[in-house]
Amino acid sequence: MIGIGTDLVDIDRMRDVLARTPGMIDRLFCSGEQAYAETSADPARPYAARFAAKEAVLKSLGLGLGGMRFTEIEVVRFADGHPELVLHGEAADVAKTHGAGRFLISLSHTDTLAQAMVVALAS
Repeated sequence: MIGIGTDLVDIDRMRDVLARTPGMIDRLFCSGEQAYAETSADPARPYAARFAAKEAVLKSLGLGLGGMRFTEIEVVRFADGHPELVLHGEAADVAKTHGAGRFLISLSHTDTLAQAMVVALAS
């Protein structure tokens, strides 16, 4: 194991930020994440969970904001509902540099908070 990261995001705050700055969606989320979130009755919930996951990835590698582009960290949801992380481009290179070959992820939310837990595992 390389590290563990967790993050909490206030769903109302995410909703407010996205309403104030709609361009933020393209700066933070991959097209697949956007497509999934926009099928939800309340897109702020899946966006908040995915934002939390991206922060948790950074924390699992001991990095801070700016350590990777958020659009290069993708939460993929499979037909059975389980999420997985896919890193693209430079983010994948940074993870390899830190010895991480794969990630375990858990997402959860209440009506007000979204939470993500990420475990970075060695290659």
